[in-house]
Amino acid sequence: MTLSSDAPSTKKLYFYGGKSFHPSPVSLKGTDCIVRPDVPLAPLTSFRVGGPAEWYVAPRTLEDLQLSVAWADQQSLPATVLGAGSNLLVSDRGIPGLVISTRHLRHNNLHPDNGQIIAGAGEPIARLAWKAAKRGWQGLEWAVGIPGTIGGCVVMNAGAHQKAIADCLTDVLVLNPDGSLNLLTPEDLQFSYRTSILQGDRKLVLQATLQLTPGGDRAEIMAQTTHNLHQRKETQPYHLPSCGSVFRNPYPHSAGWLIEQLGLKGYQVGGAQVAHRHANFILNCGDATASDILNVIHHVQEKVEQHWSLLLHPEVKLMGDF
Repeated sequence: MTLSSDAPSTKKLYFYGGKSFHPSPVSLKGTDCIVRPDVPLAPLTSFRVGGPAEWYVAPRTLEDLQLSVAWADQQSLPATVLGAGSNLLVSDRGIPGLVISTRHLRHNNLHPDNGQIIAGAGEPIARLAWKAAKRGWQGLEWAVGIPGTIGGCVVMNAGAHQKAIADCLTDVLVLNPDGSLNLLTPEDLQFSYRTSILQGDRKLVLQATLQLTPGGDRAEIMAQTTHNLHQRKETQPYHLPSCGSVFRNPYPHSAGWLIEQLGLKGYQVGGAQVAHRHANFILNCGDATASDILNVIHHVQEKVEQHWSLLLHPEVKLMGDF
């Protein structure tokens, strides 16, 4: 049987023998893991925009994840990983192939004797920051306001307050395209500012080991963690959907400052607007499309390059066909 996805509608149609039909969910080898067709992705992203996944699965175990990757390979479909959806922009046309959500791959083990945390790819980094602070462990105070997961943080080397995940990472367990497992070190990952070798790679992060410093002053660490969170809430817009910072800071400059100096706060295309509170944020004011947001990104890049002779590189990852 040959499947085709040439239909122009957002509701994916497939054709067999000249007749159209909507595909049905697929159970992976009798497990509870279900691959579903035509799943809306906008509710699963912090921007709240974008079209559907052609196929979508949210495995809860390593075995389910391996079966999901194998199924995509058998169907000759590209596989795309979706974590918390907090640092990406999904095309209005959606994402072809299989979208694998890691949000249910959640577990964390905190070892009180040595300050190590082993966390699953879907574990929210902010949650770990609070757990560490309550134990008096230093090293994750910076992460309290970051809305991403461990997996996403490793892939993009997430950071804040002059700190990053690379500073405390010991190793990462990844699933290779052939189904095998590998343990990678920070050296293997080739970390740099907001990037790693995993970006654009087909390896999937399963879990990460973080090394923190135990035995600190609990009250002081809690106070610093709380201060960092309050600072983010006071200086960044959280009242409307966004992806967080849109552009990388072109050292030694701040992207937000460069954009603000050009009077671009409030610049709007459709429902997408450069935030008044922080110019490195683009907000979905209620009815934005992914195309609106991308048009704002391109406009800001053009104006900054014209005035400052600097090209702003997006921190947000584009997914799908734009």
